[in-house]
Amino acid sequence: MIYEYMKHMENKQFFIKTFGCQMNQRDSEIMAQSLSRFGYVEGMDIKDADLIILNTCSIRAKAEQKVMSLLGYLRKTKEKRPDMKICVAGCVAQQEGKSIIDRMPHVDLIIGTQNIYQIGEYLLAAEDGKHRVVTQMEDNYQIPRFLPNIPFSADSADAEKAAFQFSRFVTIMQGCNNYCTYCVVPYTRGREVSRMAKDIVDEVTLLVQSGVKEITLLGQNVNSYGRTNEVCPDNSSYNFSKLLRQVSSIEGLERLRFTTSNPKDLTDELIACFKDVDNLCPQFHLPVQSGSDNVLKAMNRKYSIAQYLQQVEKLREYCPTIALSTDMIIGFPGETDEDFEATMELLEKVKFHGSFSFKYSDRPGTRSSEFDNKVDETIKSERLARFQSRQDEISLERNEEFVGQEKQIMVEAIYEDSVKGRTATHHIVHVKGQVNTKVGAMLKVKINFAGQHSLKAELI
Repeated sequence: MIYEYMKHMENKQFFIKTFGCQMNQRDSEIMAQSLSRFGYVEGMDIKDADLIILNTCSIRAKAEQKVMSLLGYLRKTKEKRPDMKICVAGCVAQQEGKSIIDRMPHVDLIIGTQNIYQIGEYLLAAEDGKHRVVTQMEDNYQIPRFLPNIPFSADSADAEKAAFQFSRFVTIMQGCNNYCTYCVVPYTRGREVSRMAKDIVDEVTLLVQSGVKEITLLGQNVNSYGRTNEVCPDNSSYNFSKLLRQVSSIEGLERLRFTTSNPKDLTDELIACFKDVDNLCPQFHLPVQSGSDNVLKAMNRKYSIAQYLQQVEKLREYCPTIALSTDMIIGFPGETDEDFEATMELLEKVKFHGSFSFKYSDRPGTRSSEFDNKVDETIKSERLARFQSRQDEISLERNEEFVGQEKQIMVEAIYEDSVKGRTATHHIVHVKGQVNTKVGAMLKVKINFAGQHSLKAELI
């Protein structure tokens, strides 16, 4: 039956639209790999697709609204092309389930966050009009062993494929046990589960052997990797620091990154990796969310600003060149003028290289959505504008520190008259002129200009 289905699907095109975070990007890659075993090929245009997958994010209301808007647009497309299949995956699928089909009956399949590895089988069932909603969440869920197909090398003459290949995400865990009061992740991705260390090392090894130069390890809270389930039968104390060191030793891996971390689980052992591991990039995204202890307590973040500043101090002691970035939620329920001033004070103390900052918005099912001390939208907007304006100034100041320095960049894109690359600290660098190079190559450059969001350099 499956063989006949694969013959039926052969050379049919699918298109994935990804909303939200890097975890979703990686999930889209996994679905694409899984579909290739069922005869699908990835297309570049949504208008030509036989299968459209919307991989959704529900962290913020705006992302969810975009999904529903696109589904509304696809209704007319489905009327013209009834054989086209529409699938909603990811966090909104997990959260809303059958209600999506109640609102959008032209959707063929709803698939939850724990079910993406079996998307081909569920599409087969959907062909018969069955199992249109697959969002079961298992308490004892285990991430399946998954090794990607590598249909091409990073040295491929196809520049687009090579660009996709030189840097890849690798999932090391899924879900979260922290239950921050504003966050939907424990409800949409389940309880925290770590992937077997051998599966991670095998996947990274395969990717590097295919020509990948840079790996980013992904999880909702990578600092707690290995704490909730056994990940290495031969080593009961195996943790994220040990995984970092093992992955970093894979021959041919030039750059290693990871995201995201919770400050409450950041250990001295992990901080020491920035000093000891040569190919671990000196860049750390450490979300703080607020500069006020009162707000952090209301968020259930389980650390204080004093503890956070101690971590920052130790990180810079072990790795003076480290670039720090963060997340900030502005206007959390109950945030007073004094609380916000504490956030601005933290910004001045740490001087983050960059930050992702957003106005608080209620998310369904979270504890904070039931708080009654909401901040007025106008006040939230004013505070956010002030924070982002000062962050832009600090980012420019930080970038100006690079002017005159020699840096290595990894090439990400090649244009007719310039090259774009990225430093180990994750800064974008533009090099003017024609350069004989390829995507994924390392270039030594001298920074000669700093802007708010990127740098310019000359080739050495």
